[in-house]
Amino acid sequence: MGHYFLNDDNLKSEIKEFKVIISNQEFIFKTDNGVFSKGELDYGTYLLLETVLKENIFGHVLDLGCGYGPIGIIISKLKDCKVTMVDVNNRAIHLTKMNIKENKCLNTVALNSDGFSNIEQKFDFIITNPPIRVGKEKLYSLFIEAKKYLNELGVIYLVIRKEQGAKSFIKDMSNYYQVDVLNKSKGFCIISLKCC
Repeated sequence: MGHYFLNDDNLKSEIKEFKVIISNQEFIFKTDNGVFSKGELDYGTYLLLETVLKENIFGHVLDLGCGYGPIGIIISKLKDCKVTMVDVNNRAIHLTKMNIKENKCLNTVALNSDGFSNIEQKFDFIITNPPIRVGKEKLYSLFIEAKKYLNELGVIYLVIRKEQGAKSFIKDMSNYYQVDVLNKSKGFCIISLKCC
């Protein structure tokens, strides 16, 4: 099986759906082969959402590497903001558009974009469960580049596992951002990056 951040046109489609309840609201997500965590909302994303929903999220939000859209869709329904969702995976964007309709989301848009390649505006918040498996160099360049797409007081929220380099990520990103660990659970760290 290929990586979920690559396109594989030969991969058989088997669309399934599952339900998630967050903040007493039910969401339905259609998923498929070739996308991250196709069978359920993964714990890292759940913890990221649980943490971020306690923050003052407003304005324009970017869901970077949106997969089938759970972060952007849930944020758009539970917070007063506009959400742009991007992913390099064509199937993921197709699913995201289906899930936007399924969950009756207003003020949302889904675009195919390799990182920031198709992004031309700035955001108040960037929220992401990043594609760790792209490798450290590409991952770091993504977060360093993200600064250009944040408004002056913008914040990035992300989740990263301890065993996937959370400690070194925190140390290295402190050269570019004010880094705070907002939550920890089951080896996952929820991190905020603010422009210095």
